[in-house]
Amino acid sequence: MRLVIVTGMSGAGKTTALQTLEDMGFYCADNLPVLLIEKFAELVMNGQSEKQDIALGVDVRSGEELPNLEIIIRKWRENKYPFSILFLDSSDEVLIKRFKETRRSHPLSRNGRVEKGIELEREKLAFLKKEADQVIDTSRLLTKELRHELEKFKSEASLGEARQFLTAACSSQS
Repeated sequence: MRLVIVTGMSGAGKTTALQTLEDMGFYCADNLPVLLIEKFAELVMNGQSEKQDIALGVDVRSGEELPNLEIIIRKWRENKYPFSILFLDSSDEVLIKRFKETRRSHPLSRNGRVEKGIELEREKLAFLKKEADQVIDTSRLLTKELRHELEKFKSEASLGEARQFLTAACSSQS
């Protein structure tokens, strides 16, 4: 069982990534309130849920709760919870193009300019990008290429878990 926080810039492909991870067997939840993430993870880690890989989508829609995630992540790292953070990014130019193509407004631009929303979002998500175990730049990726990157991420995470298990097993035998 693994827990992955999927985050990143609006328009960088988080929805596509979550759908792809779901196709790969992950249980996915998008935009779960930050204040519920810790309780949700506790239930999962304590075996009160099926042993299934889980991906949680988190982004700026969390609003004023988002800074609480930094505290949760720090606590999880200190307690050695088995989780990882996947950050999806893209160039500003590509994000602007994607918003124009879909005719959707950026969640932080309201009725203003998309560029300002992207700039503000980068500031708000800087801590998550810094904490990320992997950053995928989707600026030039097709959906099938993103899927390939996610398959590599899943494989590398599985190898990391095996290494942790072997390290723990060898340490307990010493």
